[in-house]
Amino acid sequence: MVEQQTSNLALEIINRLRSLENRYTILGEQMLVINQNMIEEYKRFTQEFKEIHENNKKLQDDVTKTKEALKKLAKDMESFAKQSDIKVLEKYINMWNPIEFVTEKDVLRILENKKGDKSGSRK
Repeated sequence: MVEQQTSNLALEIINRLRSLENRYTILGEQMLVINQNMIEEYKRFTQEFKEIHENNKKLQDDVTKTKEALKKLAKDMESFAKQSDIKVLEKYINMWNPIEFVTEKDVLRILENKKGDKSGSRK
């Protein structure tokens, strides 16, 4: 009887040991999968971080170029005529009315006509 209890106890210990070994193997496999997933996530995160960093650099370059273009535009706009200057020019143009100016040919023709009238009236 003692022998049977001892063998039962030994079988129970062996079964428990196998069960623990099985759990240990499963835990080892799970740890391996977790480690592989962590490595993949780390690689993905690193790649995404590099892409974000590159995009950030491009955006900073674009902002710098935009600032430079705006500065140049502002500098160019300083040389533009102001509205008040345009109003003054418009006032003078309307006052002079250049549409009614005569050409040199018109003046010579008028003078010829006047000469012709004066010489014709003397005769």
